[in-house]
Amino acid sequence: MFYFLAKYLLIAPVLKTLFRPWVIGLENIPAKGGAILASNHLSFSDSVFLPVIVDRQVSFLAKSEYFTGKGIKGFFVKLFFTASGQLPIDRAGGKASEASLNTGLRVLARGDLLGIYPEGTRSPDAKLYRGRTGVARMVLEAHVPIIPVAMIDTEKVMPIGSKIPKIRRIGIVIGEPLDFSRFEGLESDRFILRSVTDEIMYELHRLGGQEYADVYATSVKEKRTRPVRTATTK
Repeated sequence: MFYFLAKYLLIAPVLKTLFRPWVIGLENIPAKGGAILASNHLSFSDSVFLPVIVDRQVSFLAKSEYFTGKGIKGFFVKLFFTASGQLPIDRAGGKASEASLNTGLRVLARGDLLGIYPEGTRSPDAKLYRGRTGVARMVLEAHVPIIPVAMIDTEKVMPIGSKIPKIRRIGIVIGEPLDFSRFEGLESDRFILRSVTDEIMYELHRLGGQEYADVYATSVKEKRTRPVRTATTK
C-alpha cells in the first residue's frame, strides 16, 4: 500500500511532469504473473523512472548499503528505497550472492515483476558492458519471461556523483519477451548461462544503441580508481 501511495500520489506526478518520459513497447510487459525486467544501467535514477511508467509494482535488487545507513540521512535513504519497492542484497559474493538469487526467485514465485541490471553496476561512461550470468541463472530457474529494457539519456539527468537531477527528457524502450525455454534444466551449465546472458545484452544493445564493451563495468571502475604508480629514479 505504501508503495502505491508514494508512487501515484508523490513520485509519478512529479517525474512525469518534469521529465516527460517517452516510452516505446509498454504493451510488452505482462498484465500479471512473474517476469524479469532486464535493463541497462546508466544512472541511479533508472530504478525510479522504470517503476513510474509501469502500472505494476517493480522490485529491484539494490545493494544492502542503502538500507544500513546511520542517522537521519540513513533513515530517509532506507525509507525511499523501501517505498520504491527495492530489496537489499549483499554483493560480496559466495553465500551472499546465493541469498540474493533466492530473494529474486521469491519475488518471481509470488507473481511479481523483478528489475535486474545484468551489468551488475552503473555504467561509468554510458557504454553497455558485459553482463553477469546471475540474470541467466535466475530466468532459467524461475521459468518466467525476461523482458529487455533500454533506458535512454538517464545518465544526463543524474550523472554519477551528482546530487541534484538535471531537468531534461528521458526515454524507455521495452523489447519483446525473450524465450529461453530451450535451455530448461541447464541452469548449472556455465556455457549456457554465458550464452543466455550475451543474448540478453545483445538485445539491450539493439534497443538502446549504446556502444558495447566486452568487459565488466566493475573492472573498468577499478582500473580508473587504481592509484597511478610513478617511476622512481635511483
